Amino acid sequence: MPSNKHRNRGIKINDDTMMPPNKQNTPSQEYEDDEIEEMQDTDFKKFMIITFRSFQKQILELQKSLMDKIENLSRENEILRKSQNETQKLVEQESVIVKRNQNEMKSSIDQMTNTLESLKNRMGEAEERISDLEDRAQERIQSNQRKEEEIRNLKNIVGNLQDTIKKTNIRVLGVPEGMEREKGLEGLFSEILAENFPGLEKDRDILVQEAHRTPNKHDQKRSSPRHVVIKLTTVKHKEKILKCAREKRQITLRGSPIRLTADFSSETLQARREWRDIAQVLREKNCQPRILYPAKLSFVNEGEIKTFHSKQKLKDFVATRPALQNILKDVLHSETQKHGHQYERRERK
Repeated sequence: MPSNKHRNRGIKINDDTMMPPNKQNTPSQEYEDDEIEEMQDTDFKKFMIITFRSFQKQILELQKSLMDKIENLSRENEILRKSQNETQKLVEQESVIVKRNQNEMKSSIDQMTNTLESLKNRMGEAEERISDLEDRAQERIQSNQRKEEEIRNLKNIVGNLQDTIKKTNIRVLGVPEGMEREKGLEGLFSEILAENFPGLEKDRDILVQEAHRTPNKHDQKRSSPRHVVIKLTTVKHKEKILKCAREKRQITLRGSPIRLTADFSSETLQARREWRDIAQVLREKNCQPRILYPAKLSFVNEGEIKTFHSKQKLKDFVATRPALQNILKDVLHSETQKHGHQYERRERK
């Protein structure tokens, strides 16, 4: 019986060897310790052989599995190595690019720094030049102002000299050309005195020193006759004749109207003309304005006679008299605008 039992177990063991390795049981799982002790030598050898083969097979399968894993790990390692190499190459390439970009940026920054420094130097030079130009312009303006002041002073001196020379002169306006051919200009002047001032014509002290027309050459295109300039011997006689002319108001020569005025330089005439608009406004307000020799404005204000040599003096005075300021504000404003336009035109030239 025991042999059958062992035989059956041997058959069972043989069947087990046909199972897949992962499903086979080891001899220690099939046999209990007491059963192993009851085995005969032959069965025990078979058991050991089967066990050994099973272990061998398991070891081979384990070895194969380990080899497969090693191979997989080797492939993965190779892939990782290649990836690492590629990554390293990319990093190196990027490093080269970054370094090149850094060098280019540094070069650009250096160029920009140099450019900014150059611009800063140029700006400094430009500011110095502008400052020099401003100084020169200011000096030129001051020089021009001094020159203009000198020119005005010279014109005033020349005008004063001319006025001094012409101080005894009377200018007759409106005498037709050619009328002097019969009696001459001195004879015409005597005729004017006889026709308008009979008492003065008999005054033997009134003597004509010189008489002429001005300008000397007659312009055929000129519509009005040239003025006649009569030079007397004294200022007293000139003032006496002009006073009579102002009182009579309408002076004639052979029935035709003429005018008698003092003879002034062109600068004095211009200065006298500049008082006309102001004098007209004052005349309308019964301020009794007069343009005195050579170019002074005189009028009555608050019962007092005021005399002014320049418009600036008049403006300063008007600023302290509200009533007078209200009378002259329009004409003084228009005068200021006119002089401003004249100054702008001179600046453009």
